[in-house]
Amino acid sequence: MKEILVCGTTLPQAYHKALKALEEEGQTGACEDWGCSQKEVSMTMVVEEPLAEPMISRLFIGGPSELEQYRMEMLDGILDFEIEKGNWKYTYHDRIKDQIPFIIEELKRSPSSRRAVMTVRTPEDIGSDDPACMQHLQYFVRDGKLDCKVLFRSNDACKASFMNAFAIIMLQKRIADALGIPVGTYCHRANSYHCYEKDFEMLKGYVKRIEENDEEDITFEYEGDWEEIMADARPAILAQVEILRQQ
Repeated sequence: MKEILVCGTTLPQAYHKALKALEEEGQTGACEDWGCSQKEVSMTMVVEEPLAEPMISRLFIGGPSELEQYRMEMLDGILDFEIEKGNWKYTYHDRIKDQIPFIIEELKRSPSSRRAVMTVRTPEDIGSDDPACMQHLQYFVRDGKLDCKVLFRSNDACKASFMNAFAIIMLQKRIADALGIPVGTYCHRANSYHCYEKDFEMLKGYVKRIEENDEEDITFEYEGDWEEIMADARPAILAQVEILRQQ
């Protein structure tokens, strides 16, 4: 499988380069588990300034409400109850929530530590038909900033990777704030960065927009723009979550 490294100052810059690289250099082959073909590379996506604007790409499935709900799922566990109800096998929040205090205390203990790792994969994933895609997160304090490196075994380029990265960067900021230091680099590694056959045209469309438009035409500002819209969406999200909880 081809190895790809892309770098960008902002999250959209790196994400857009990753989409282009997948479209142009991805290998098409079978995906037996889902009965289709897929385009695939191994992707390492580095974001040098994760909080730099513009932070939002227009090229992902969803809008402010969907992005805010996903952020709340990962950081606040608003859908963890689905595990207790037997509807889901896991959530990322449930897998990592008890490990976050260790990360903070470990990096307070030794800022040069290489031990600040949160493991997402568990023995339950062995043989599961729904194993976690994200495998682990590791944090480093270097040059007085908090760097984050995340590993995915599998990552849907068009429908998941931007939202994944955005939420994990928000978690990175939360941990950095707890440590009282700035956010450093973000490194997003996907051993299989892929697009399913049914989404080939979506990927081509995204790449066409990247090639034909200036950055400002395919991005949004987060601070002072989407941040407020996402905050306004929270009451409706929580109301819908409560309906799901009561069902």
